[in-house]
Parts: sequence; C-alpha cells; structure tokens
Amino acid sequence: MMQSCDVSKRDAGKIWLRKPAPSGDDGLMVQISHDASSSFAPTGRRVRFLHTAFSSSGDSFVAADHQGNIYVFDLAKNRFQLVQKTGQACTSLGFTLRRKTEYLAALADCSLKCFDTDTRELVAWMKGHGTPIHSVSIHASGRYALTTSSDTSLLWDLDTFTRKRKLNVRDAVGISKVFFLPLSNTIMTCFRDDSIFAWESDTLQCKYQLPIPPGDSPHYKAFATPRDGRFLVAGGKSRFLHVWALDTRRLLRVIEMPVKVRVVKQLEFLPESFDGGSSQIVGVLSQDGIMRFLNITTCKMLFDLGTLEDRVSGVSVNPTGRHITAVVESGCMNVYSVPALMSDFNKPPPVIVKVASGRTKKKVTHGDTANSTTLRSMTPGRLQMQGATRETPGVTHTATTGVRRAGVMQTGESENQLEVSELPEGLDLNRLHSILKGYGEYPAKYRMFIWRSVLRLPENHAAFSSLVDKGTHLAWVKVHEDYPIKSRKLLRVLQRTLSGLAHWSAIFGETDYLPLMAFPFVKLFQNNQLVCFEVIATILSNWCQQWFEFFPNPPVNVLSMVENVLAYHDRAVLQHFVKYGVTSQVYAWPLLQTLLSEVVTKEEWQKLWDNIFSNHPAFLLLVVVAYIIGSRQPLLQCTDVDDFKYFFHHRNAVHVGNVISEAYRLWEVTPDDIHPKRMLEEFKPLTKGQYPIFNKYPKFIVDYQAQERERIRQDELEYLHQRQAASELQRELNKRHGEETAWYRQQKLLKDAEEQRRSLLAEEEQRLVDQRIRLQAMKRELRIRELQLLDGAKRKFMHHQQMQKEADLGRLDDEISRKSLLREQETKAAVDDVEIRRMELQAQKQRLEQDLAKSSAYTTYQQRADEDAHRRQAELEERVKGRAWENNQDQQHSTRKQIQNDIAKAEELSGGLDVRREGDYQRRMDNLEQQLRNTELSRLHEENVKLEQDVQSVMRRIAGRKLEDATDKSKDFHRQRESSKPIESHAGGTANLNNNTAGLRGKALNDLSSSEDDEVPISLDRGRDTFEQRERNLLKKVQELRKKIAMETRRQHPPPGFDVDDESDQE
Repeated sequence: MMQSCDVSKRDAGKIWLRKPAPSGDDGLMVQISHDASSSFAPTGRRVRFLHTAFSSSGDSFVAADHQGNIYVFDLAKNRFQLVQKTGQACTSLGFTLRRKTEYLAALADCSLKCFDTDTRELVAWMKGHGTPIHSVSIHASGRYALTTSSDTSLLWDLDTFTRKRKLNVRDAVGISKVFFLPLSNTIMTCFRDDSIFAWESDTLQCKYQLPIPPGDSPHYKAFATPRDGRFLVAGGKSRFLHVWALDTRRLLRVIEMPVKVRVVKQLEFLPESFDGGSSQIVGVLSQDGIMRFLNITTCKMLFDLGTLEDRVSGVSVNPTGRHITAVVESGCMNVYSVPALMSDFNKPPPVIVKVASGRTKKKVTHGDTANSTTLRSMTPGRLQMQGATRETPGVTHTATTGVRRAGVMQTGESENQLEVSELPEGLDLNRLHSILKGYGEYPAKYRMFIWRSVLRLPENHAAFSSLVDKGTHLAWVKVHEDYPIKSRKLLRVLQRTLSGLAHWSAIFGETDYLPLMAFPFVKLFQNNQLVCFEVIATILSNWCQQWFEFFPNPPVNVLSMVENVLAYHDRAVLQHFVKYGVTSQVYAWPLLQTLLSEVVTKEEWQKLWDNIFSNHPAFLLLVVVAYIIGSRQPLLQCTDVDDFKYFFHHRNAVHVGNVISEAYRLWEVTPDDIHPKRMLEEFKPLTKGQYPIFNKYPKFIVDYQAQERERIRQDELEYLHQRQAASELQRELNKRHGEETAWYRQQKLLKDAEEQRRSLLAEEEQRLVDQRIRLQAMKRELRIRELQLLDGAKRKFMHHQQMQKEADLGRLDDEISRKSLLREQETKAAVDDVEIRRMELQAQKQRLEQDLAKSSAYTTYQQRADEDAHRRQAELEERVKGRAWENNQDQQHSTRKQIQNDIAKAEELSGGLDVRREGDYQRRMDNLEQQLRNTELSRLHEENVKLEQDVQSVMRRIAGRKLEDATDKSKDFHRQRESSKPIESHAGGTANLNNNTAGLRGKALNDLSSSEDDEVPISLDRGRDTFEQRERNLLKKVQELRKKIAMETRRQHPPPGFDVDDESDQE
C-alpha cells in the first residue's frame, strides 16, 4: 500500500511510518509532498518539488523545491532532513562528489554552490554562467563537474572549486547538453544542430564525431548512456530513438516509440544488479508525462510510470537500480521500487498442462501465446520434463519425499516394501504430482493443507503442550533484542516455537540462526502453533541432516556436497569463487541458513518449498546449486567479497521457475558418487504420540555451552540476590538515619523555641529603643529630604536657565547666519548693479565722445560758469563728507563705549561665555568680511563716479559748442536758453549722484562702525584702526583725484581754434 509523507513545518523526520510493501501494479513506495498552510489559507498551498539527485551509493537523494529548500532523504535509514534554505529555486542538482556529504546546487541566479549535508554550511560559491544552468554532470571520480547553460559550458575542479575550461559557441548553434561518459575520461558535447563530439577531458582534444543521421533533423534534446559507456541513446522532437555504438561510432539501430510519443524530454538507463554496467533497459519520458521503460535490444516495452492526470516532469534513477524518484506536475515526488515494477516482468507466463495417461503426447499451451513450451521434470524419476534426459533402460531412479517413496527400491533393498501412494486426509500422491507438474506449484488456497499431508505431521497435542508448558527457554528470552518484530503476536509465536524446539533438543537453544530459519514458517502458520512447530521440527530432522555434526561451525560436509555438485556442473563459477576467495560459507551457507527466504519473494519461496517438500531431502542442496548456476552471469561480474555477500543476502532478478527446472535437471544428471542423495537419509516423518529424540550433534559442546549458560544464569541470580540484600540493608540504614535525623530535628526545635521565648523580651525592649532611634532618624531624614528638594529645585531652575540661554544662543547663531547670508546676497546684487552701471556709463561715454568728435569745438563763458558751479559743488561735497566723517567718529566713539559696557556685563555672567565668544567671533569675522566687501563696493562706486564725471565734462563741452553755435547764429535766443536748461539739469543730477555716493560711503562707514557692536577690544582694535586708516587714505585719494580731474578739465578747454583730433588723442 502506498504511503505519503508531508515535510511541511518539519526539519527532520521519518519518511514512512511502516516499511512499505509496493505492489507490482504501480511500484509506488511513498509519495512526498510539501503543503504549506497559513492563517489566511488553512487548506494550504503546495510547494512544488523541482529536481532530485541520488548519491553515489544510492541509499539517499537530495531534492529541491521552488522556494529554495533542499532536503536529504535517506531511504536506508528512513529519515529525511532539511539541510539548506537557498531562498531561490534550483535549476539542477548533483550528489556524486568525491566527498560523500557534499552536493552541488545550480540556482536561478546563474550561480553554482556547493553545500555540506552534515554541517549545512556553504563550501564554495562558483560563478561564471550568464544564463541559468540546466544540467550538471559529475565525473566518475567525483573530482570534476560539467555545468551547461544555453550559451556556454564550464569545467570545474571540485578540489579547488575553480574553473578549468570554458566552452563557448556561436549563438546560432547553441549547446544542448555536455556530460561525462560513465567510468571514462571522455566528454560528450551535443549541440542544437544535432552534431555530437567526443573530447578527451585531460587534453580537450577531439576524439571523434558521430555522423548526423540522414533524413529529417531529429532535434536531439535528451541523451543517456549505460555505466559501461558502450551505447549512446539520443532522442528529440520525434518518436524515434537513435542508438549509437560508441566503440564503432556508428548508428546501431533506430527504435520507433508508440504514436502517442511526439517529443522525448528525458532518457535514463535503469541499472540492473550484477549486469556489469551493460544495462539494456532505458526509460523514455515523453511530452505526455509518462515515462516508458523498454529493452533497447528486444525493443520490448516493460513498464511505465506516471498518469495523464498527474504527469511526470523529471526522473532520477538510483545508481544501483533499486529505486526511481519522479517529480510530478502536482508538485509531489514519488519514490518507486524497481523490483516491484519488474516483478510481473520476471514472472513466467501461466501455463495450462494437460496430462494424458499412457504414452500419449502431452499438450502444453501458454495462457497468452500459442507456441508450445518445453517442460522439464518437476519430480525426479517420475515427473520428467521433455527437455530432461530420459531414464536409462534397466536403471531405476529413487526419489522419496514425505509424500511419496520410490515405487521401485534401490538394488539390495527389500522387495517387500511397496510404493506408498496414499496420503493422509484422502490425498493421492499421483494427483499431487500431476498438479505440481502442470502448474509448477500447489494451489495457494490448499497449500497449507497439502504441506501438512505431505509432511505427515503427527499433531502430537499432548507432547507439544508439555514443551510449551515449560515456559520460555533461557536462550530465547531476549530474542526481541536481536530480532525486533513490530507485531507482538508474531514475536510471541516465534518465541514460543523457538522455546519448544530448545526444550525438545538442547542444540536448538544454541543455534543462533534458528530464528531466521523458523520465521517464514511462523508467519505462515501463526494461527496454528502446533503445525508450525511440527513443520519446523520435520525440516530440522530431514532437510537439515548432518548440519550439526560440526557445531558450532558450519556443516562443512553438507557444504562440500554443494561444492562438489557445483564443480561438476559449472566449474567456471567455482573457479571464479576460488579466485576471489569466496568459500561455500559465503555462497551456500547463507541460502541454507535462511532456507532461501532472503533471496526470493513470498510467492516464489512457497513455490520452491512446494517442490522441496515433494522430493528427497537432498533436493534442497540441488536447489541451492541451481540458484547459483541460474545467477552465473551477475556472479561472474562480481569481484569483491562484499558484493558476493550482498548477493546471497538480498533478492535478485532470478526466475524461480528456471531454478526449479535446473534443480530437476541436476537431480537427473548428477553422478551417483557425488550425488547428495547418497549421503543423506530418506524422509522420516515425526512419530506419533511423542517426538523422536534429536541428538545428532556434538553433545559435549552443547552441554558445555548449556552449562556455561546455566553458570552465567546462576551468577546473575546470585548477583541479583546480593543486590537485593544490599538494597534492603541500604533501606534499613536509610530508615535508621531518618529516625535519628528526626530526633535531632525535634531537639533542635525545642531548643529553638526556648531561645525564641528568651529573645522575645529582649526584642520588646529593643523595639522601644529602635522606635526612638527611628523617630530621630525619620526627623533627620525629613530635614535632609527637604534640603535635597530645595537643592533639586535650585538645580532644576539653573538647568532651566542654562537651557534657555543655550536656546537664545542658538537663535542668535541662526539670526547671525541669516543676516550674513542676506548681506552676502545684497552685496552681490549691489556689485552686479554697479558693474552694470559702469558698463552703461562706459558705453555712454564712448557714444558721447563720438558725438563730440563730430561736432565743432568751441567754448563759451557759460562753460566757465558751469565749471565754477561745478567747483562750488565739489567744495560742498567735501564739506558734506567732512561732516559725515565727524558724525562717523562720534558714532564709533559711542559704540566703543557701548561695547565696553557690554563686555563688563558679559564678564558678570557665570555660564555660557565660551559659547557666546564663539558666536561673537563668528559674527565679527562675518562683519569683517562684510566691511571688506563694502570697501570694494565703495571703490567700484568711486570708479563709476569718476567715469560719470568724465561723461559730464564731455557733455559740458558738447553743450558749450552748441551754445557757441547758437551765439554765432543769434536767430533764436530762446533755443539757446532751452539748450542751457539740460546743462543745469545735468549739473543737478551730478550733485545728486555725488550726494548719493557720499551717502553710500557714509552708510558703508556706518555699517563698519555698527559692526563693531559687542566687540571684544582686545581682539578687534587693531583691525578697526587698519580699516579706519584705509578709509582715510581712500578719501584722500578721492579728493586728489577730483582735483586732478578739475585741473585736467581746465587744461583740456583750449581757445576757440583748438584741434579736436589732438584732444581725443590726448585723452
């Protein structure tokens, strides 16, 4: 029955709750899902699994979902574990590295990371791809890895995690897949133009190229090779598979898939046990989501995975070929059992056998085919098969079983013994032989009944009850520790049966492999313990003859029989065993110990014992030899002793029908001198009433072991008695110690009570004294608290004042910064205006000079009057400037006094002096910079004034010339008067401009003086004197410049006949 496992909200746990038993219909062992739920969506949503990858051992595999969670599932230990959270989807996985705990994960961000499953840490981070990686191929040694994306392929060294080589191709070609050939150093590169190249991985030299098949382009997308690397199967956008022989480099065959297959998405070879890597079964995943497995040699479809409702999107195959993991479209991950899927394929087709009496021919027909099949003898001597050797005339073969004894006795036997064909319960021996011959086994419905009759069980209820009443034998008290069984009922039946056998014969209490031998029969007859006991006892008495003669060593005599038969019929296998040190204790004794229950299924095992019970006890040894011969191909491929041990302890793909037929053939053709029937006795059923004595073993060894076990038991009992006595003595000591402790505790309580009463009076007296002391202390605390409150209020008020002052200083700093910024902006604007005005004046000057050069030169009395008026105006300006200078000096003197008063007040303040000094210093520096800018502005303004004066002088000369022209004409006196008014208006504008200049200069000086407010005399007197001196020098230069301009103006007014061109040249 299929089991399910949900890994949501779990970091670790079991994969299945009970061991899965997959059926042959679908082979599904467990379905793994990840259903995430939330408060908004209680039903949850499924986190889809994307990729899986098996480890090199095949016991575990890693799986990644689309959220970046990576799990490790260990099928051998039945455990899963969340080992990494990458936060992004994985595009490919690789788990066959040299270090078994490391794996590669290709992520959606085009990077390749290596993680460790034990430490869960990042081992390496490799980058180099520009597009997501879609395949990872790891070398057989685990040292190198090939990663392939759509545009490039990289070769990585996994020891140093560095990139060794890079394969680039043209965009028009593209890479389909790059991978290592198994167990070789060859790299196969497959491109989108269907070209396939083989390269040497060490030198990267091209070894060969496979030719492109003729016809339509196959558009290869999927490739697969078996472990031996002899074949390459390729498929693409068609339903044809191309099988290449890489040794001959030619196309071996083309396989046509069913019509439903249109595109091949993935190809995977299914390894088989002991096939030497030459697997013939390949899985083909098509676009319909179904993976079909077929044999590339016979082109026969074997089985398929997936359904149309839940399609398969990706598959990973176990390296040992025992499990397959498939990721389906629903987001789940299915784990399949390959032996279960192959069980129907390995079974022979049912047959219908018709037996005719006399010498008529036997018609044998299959249930599904019309061809006749050769049947072999199912019973030595009588049930001879068509392919077996016929009996030699005059020679009679003896074949006795629990059902039947030979009808013709051996030479020398008594002829009075008749053939026993009648069985208990009314069964007939011949009819049972006919059933066994026709079907190869007994009907499952009547098998237990037939076994009881064939073995002639006596059903001694009284004897069995006496053995059971003796209880559990000491040898099997702890059988559950060595053989843990989940079913308590089976465990009890097994323990009771083993104990009954041990009470029947002491040897069975010392046989360690007896539970392995008895458990299959216990499981079959768990509801009838008497029959179970007698079946096992019958097997031990007949089919286990001479097994215990060399106890506790394996029965070398019985194993020698097997070895002799094997040497006669298949010497190559025996020589192979000898070559690799494999003895009969490895290849025969495990099969005999477990009665072949480990290597076959339940149905096959029952079929084997149908034939074993129906034959001579020696037939069991021939079945063992037949099983070895039937497995000769995989055995010849084994070279390690561990592989041989694994083979004979696990199920293998061996056809039981062939094994039985081979055993009958061996029975017929084995010479008498080495035939096991010569060494073993005939079948002897258990006696009625009482069971027979079983003493065919070295009694002294068993007795010694029994004595040793009894001695150990007595020692254990003595130890238990001594431990019980010691525990009782310890309890008595503890009791006495407790009583003594209680008495001392009582005395201590009495003494403490007396001391308590004595201390009561002292405490009362002390209480009064303490109350007085507390009262005084309370008063003192009240006073101290009052002082603390006053001090706290004072500190709080001082802190408040300090915070207020700091806030004021902050506001002052902000105001100073704002004013400084405004001053800079105003200064810049003024400088720009002055510059523009100066350029305008220069342009006007040039224009007027051009007009003056064109007009005639003359001078009049009015011009001299105007010069006198101008001189008077200049003198007036000098007097205004003098008064402004005196006012400025007075204002500076008063400001200096105010600064001194402010400094005296500032010295009285206890706190905040450093902060104010820094602010004042910054403000002074700003004022000094402002003064320098004002001085520069004044200089520029004076230059403008000078230019303006030059313009005025030119205008005056023009006006004089015009006045002279008016005098010469003397026709219009009023027009001359009108021409004299603009001269007066120009004079008035000049005076106003001078006044404005003086006012600006005075304002600049006032600003300089006002900027001296709140200055510290020690740090600013020297700077103030320097600026005052500069200002006086500047005024003096301005006066001298004005005088020079006036003198030059007088000098530049020549008599009426002066030359204009010379004057312009002088200028």
